[in-house]
Parts: sequence; C-alpha cells; structure tokens
Amino acid sequence: MTRQPALLTTDLPFPLVRRGKVRDVYDLGDAYLFVATDRISAFDVVLSPGIPDKGMVLTQISNFWFEYFDDEVRNHLLGTEFDRFPDSITRFEELRGRAVVVEKCEVIPIECVARGYLAGSGLKEYQKSGTVCGLPLGEGLVAGSKLTKPIFTPATKAESGHDENITFEQMCAAVGKDLAVELRRLTMGLYLAAAEFAALRGIIIADTKFEFGLREDKIVWIDEALTPDSSRFWPAEAHRVGSNPPSYDKQFVRDWLEGTGWDKRSDPPVLPPEVVEKTRQKYLQAYQVLTGERLEASHPPV
Repeated sequence: MTRQPALLTTDLPFPLVRRGKVRDVYDLGDAYLFVATDRISAFDVVLSPGIPDKGMVLTQISNFWFEYFDDEVRNHLLGTEFDRFPDSITRFEELRGRAVVVEKCEVIPIECVARGYLAGSGLKEYQKSGTVCGLPLGEGLVAGSKLTKPIFTPATKAESGHDENITFEQMCAAVGKDLAVELRRLTMGLYLAAAEFAALRGIIIADTKFEFGLREDKIVWIDEALTPDSSRFWPAEAHRVGSNPPSYDKQFVRDWLEGTGWDKRSDPPVLPPEVVEKTRQKYLQAYQVLTGERLEASHPPV
C-alpha cells in the first residue's frame, strides 16, 4: 500500500478565518469548522514534513476529553460525526476524523496553564529565580520534580511566536479579577481530574494548557483539550527526576532538533523519515493508552 503524505494545509470553499500552527479555521456562517492538519511545530517554527495522522489524533483526543468533562464544563463542540456534517463538508473525505464544527465564541486572550511537575519554561524560570510565573517554589527542585501542589501559571496567547508567562495579578488586570479567578478554578479542576484519570493508565500529565472563550457571557472551553500538543504526557514507568522522560508528545522532535546543532534562527532541518514515523507512533500510542482504544490510522507504517 502506498503511503500518503501528511495533510499540511486545506483549501476549502469557505471563508478562511485563521491558519494557525496546526489548525485551519473556516467560517460556516453561524459556526466555525475546525480542521487539525498534520503540521508540527517546535521552537515556534513549523517543521517539514508533517506527521501523518497527527491531526486526527489531536482531534479525537480532544473529543474524548470534551465528552469526558461534558457535565462539568461547557465546551465549543456542535458536531463531531463526519457523516452527519453537511454535504458541503463531507465531500472532502480528507477531513474525516480531523474536523469538528464548533460554536463561535469571543476568545479570552490568556493561556490557562496548570503545572504539576517542573519542566519547560517553568523549569527555566525556576533555575533563574526560584519562581514560576512569579510563584515562589521550594529549593532543590530539578527537571521532572513533582510540585508539592499543582500551580496555575497563565500566559499571553500568541498567534505566532512564543507565549509569554505572566503573573496571576497581570491576568486579573487583563481580563478582570472575577473572570480570572473562575478560569483558575476551572483550569485546576480540569487538570487535577484529568491527571487522576491518566494516572490510572500509567500516564503522568506533567502540565497542560487550556483555552476558554465567552458565549453570551458564559465561559466555554475551546480549541483543544489535553492533547500531546497542549500537554506533556510522560509514561509513569519512565519518569526519573532530573531528566526528561521519553514522552508521548512532540518532545521527541524537540530533542532531535537540539541534537542537530540548529541555531533556531535559520531554516530548521528537515525531519528524517525515522523521526517522522516514531513521532507518529507516539501520537497514536497516546490515544490508545488514554482511551483504551486503537485509532484507525489512515496511513500504514513506513
């Protein structure tokens, strides 16, 4: 069977609202069509080639979590079953499994981040100042350390480039104290419940970020939900304090890039086939471990 290329972009007969690092968003009039492509980014750069089936995995993991928390938090989903979409959408078979119809919301311009372990930008800040987003942490923490208590660390949203960590006080100034307090409550509740669920399946959710919007002054959970792109998923059995475990997310790609000597300013190196396939398998494995089901991948292994 001939391997098909990753879906890197879409060209649909609807007004294009936004083309992000991964998702293409189209205007359907009274709703949006979200399409998760197979694009992959690292260090704020979209890489080449894409990761086949990645967009499908992200969409289906998000759908899983949105349904899991449906009774607790309103989400933006209006339709997820491809065969029930309008004919204007279903005639594009390449969208199967990777497209959803969602409510139009006013996006709250804050990334709501929950951290249970020290990693990423939080680790870098801690190493400099002993804090994360202005929150002082205890001494002696290293990469992969479990925090005494999970923390809420907001960040500004960036369409391109890197999100910037901010303090909770800065968030209050940006969106209002009442909304900030409620978003913090929702974020930590979702994170703690999801982390407990994932732990039963041998996965540590080290950190994750949520996005929310407003619809008729009501908070709506939008964009993606606890995916390998918005979270750090670590196999519990491989977790070792002081190092990065072989995670289910795109950390594998970041680590490979770091080993190439790339200066992060020039064009990035092309991902070799073995890196593409290993990354693809990590995404598929994340879905299977979390849900207990195999995802029907559209592409055979290399």
